[in-house]
Amino acid sequence: MMLYLLEFLLYFFKYAYNTNFFMAREQKKVFLHFEENLRRRFLLIFLVTSGISWSLPSYGKTKAKNPYDERRLLEQNKRIQRENNAPDDFPSFVREGFTVKVVTSDNYVKRDSGLILWDIAVGKGDSPKDGQQVTFHYVGYNESGRRIDSTYLQGAPAKIRMGTKALVPGFEEGIRDMKPGGKRRIIIPPELGPPVGPSTFFSSKQFEVFDVELVGIKDCTRRTIGFYSDVVCN
Repeated sequence: MMLYLLEFLLYFFKYAYNTNFFMAREQKKVFLHFEENLRRRFLLIFLVTSGISWSLPSYGKTKAKNPYDERRLLEQNKRIQRENNAPDDFPSFVREGFTVKVVTSDNYVKRDSGLILWDIAVGKGDSPKDGQQVTFHYVGYNESGRRIDSTYLQGAPAKIRMGTKALVPGFEEGIRDMKPGGKRRIIIPPELGPPVGPSTFFSSKQFEVFDVELVGIKDCTRRTIGFYSDVVCN
């Protein structure tokens, strides 16, 4: 019913226009404006009743990256790292929303897995294999360069068997190709990092940095005595 009424009004005003009912210039403008609005309403009703929809162009503001802001954040990070007595050539982390940009010197190498490494000193000998025991010292830092753990302060190195999932994926990947006597800085992204929770030092949104010194590698064998069985590393 509404469509018939709109068609009748459109026909009437066209007829009035053709019979010189609106000959004045201002009146012509009013009529043309009314006719255009009427056509739009007619088209809208047709689209709604027929189930056809269209999309209007959207205009969004894209926030351009400001080099000054990144430089300011880097300077702020360095100041905080100095306050935390971070080691030399410590990486910087620039956060923008949920993304993090890791800024390092050319000494670092990034792997396809996302792990970032710097070989401070390359050791000698063979790298550890699954089943072997590795002895190593480490110092752990958060993004601001604050020390969160250290075997040097504990007074004894850590010992772990490779391939037993006793280490977080990023840490095990980082020491897997080290050699005894080698020193390496490992930057672990959250996806390769340790578990999170109230009993840990770590946050799922944080990168973790470890300075690792591989002390030695030992072969391990399983020993069984009666009903007792264990692993001995020599």
